[in-house]
Amino acid sequence: QVQLVESGGGSVQAGASLRLSCTVSGRTGRISFMGWFRQAPGKEREFVAATDWRDGSTFYSDSVKGRFTISRDNAKNTMYLQMSSLKPVDTGLYYCAADSSYSGSYSSILEYNYWGQGTQVTVSS
Repeated sequence: QVQLVESGGGSVQAGASLRLSCTVSGRTGRISFMGWFRQAPGKEREFVAATDWRDGSTFYSDSVKGRFTISRDNAKNTMYLQMSSLKPVDTGLYYCAADSSYSGSYSSILEYNYWGQGTQVTVSS
């Protein structure tokens, strides 16, 4: 099993920055891909960013490209999401996800078999 714990959420003004962290424990050797998703009230969970846990390749949704940066520290078993130039539309519950058998669909929630509980990000105008 793999356990994921997110932290770093908060309430900020538009234009501010936040860094989210996702700490991984358990059978971390099984992880192949990790990602960040978010869910706004009344909306479906959507892809934000993903990284190949093995080689560090990164992928982003068009809505955050150029503003958010995903990274990982394998030695600390931690993944990060640096968020800059935040907008009110970035508001939501941010989830960390891990995949133990990557099949090529990094932006699909169906790709990931481990999820954290989420950390809230609220951006006011």
